[in-house]
Amino acid sequence: MANKKLYRILKKVKQEQPAVRALSDAQLSGKTGEFRKRIAQGASTESLLPEAFAVVCEADRRILGMEPYDCQILGGIALHYGYLAEMNTGEGKTLTATMPLYLNALTGKSTMLVTANDYLADRDAKEMGPVYKFLGITVRSGVNTDQKESQENDEKRRIYRADIVYTTHSVLGFDYLLNNLVSSAEKRFMRDFYYVIIDEADMV
Repeated sequence: MANKKLYRILKKVKQEQPAVRALSDAQLSGKTGEFRKRIAQGASTESLLPEAFAVVCEADRRILGMEPYDCQILGGIALHYGYLAEMNTGEGKTLTATMPLYLNALTGKSTMLVTANDYLADRDAKEMGPVYKFLGITVRSGVNTDQKESQENDEKRRIYRADIVYTTHSVLGFDYLLNNLVSSAEKRFMRDFYYVIIDEADMV
């Protein structure tokens, strides 16, 4: 039953793609504001999924030169609905994640991808960053690549205020601990958890 549902949604995404491809860059990037307005008016992420996924697919194609295959779109749909999606190395997990991350970031709530190591988190945030920027979505890496400098609360607040955060399970765990050890509520830097993708779930 779940498979049939995923393929039905995939079909709807594919139906949206011709109209989305005909949009100018300004019209395509402007879709984010339109989606956010619709959510504010009561639309669900599920109702926006076909068009929003089509928008990200087109942004991936224009900005990165990589258009998601049907199997990647299916993986993105599965991730949005909380399923465990198994993809082999080289099948494009990083690109797959752009679709559900974008869709859930439209809510304005905390949206994260948690992976196994610092390199992957920082690399994916940088490589996918141009797509999100084009669509008006902010993205930050939660890992500290400069070990000589510690991140103060203000910097961590800037990170967790981003629409999408790429981080690791260890960094997230320590930040959660620090967030609950502050001397006053005003010093807390994390937002309430809403949506997270666990990359390398067997390792994390």
